[in-house]
Amino acid sequence: MLWGGNLGALDVRSDGGETRLRASFPYGAQTELAPGRHEVIAPRAFADRIDAGEDIHLLFGHSFDKPLASRAAGTLTLTDTDAALVLEARIDGGTSWARDFLAAHASGLIRGLSPGFRVQPGGERIERRGADYLRTVMRAALFELSAVTRPAYSQAQIEARAWETHQDRQPLRGAQYALNRWRA
Repeated sequence: MLWGGNLGALDVRSDGGETRLRASFPYGAQTELAPGRHEVIAPRAFADRIDAGEDIHLLFGHSFDKPLASRAAGTLTLTDTDAALVLEARIDGGTSWARDFLAAHASGLIRGLSPGFRVQPGGERIERRGADYLRTVMRAALFELSAVTRPAYSQAQIEARAWETHQDRQPLRGAQYALNRWRA
């Protein structure tokens, strides 16, 4: 059976037991993280760790307990361009969370892509625009990308095709994450 949909920037292809993902996280897109607090990721903001060949993971829901792929394992490839960060991953459905991700995606529950990062010293610019603030991230250490239900950047949505045979600047309080990094 052939099925597919075009909902955004993550392409999922299954052929046998391995699933291939291709996704892009767009640079230069503005989002509102909290009322009056906007953010933009500048082109190649994540280049330092990517260019150095550091290990970066693809996770299910920002959980390091649920890895789907990684550079160290040879299952994740990242290409950093001026327009977007492009990822290609191979997912083996051998873990329960990988099967859960694939099932949740297939049923339309998980459609977003979200980066987990820490802004480098001097790597951001904050501008006041009336009552609002705009944070531009120019340099950040990327640790992971995650498949999520609601990404802050709506442009980073999933597209699927499968073939089966700082304190004032913190986002709204919520779940606390390791490394106290902003999540997009």
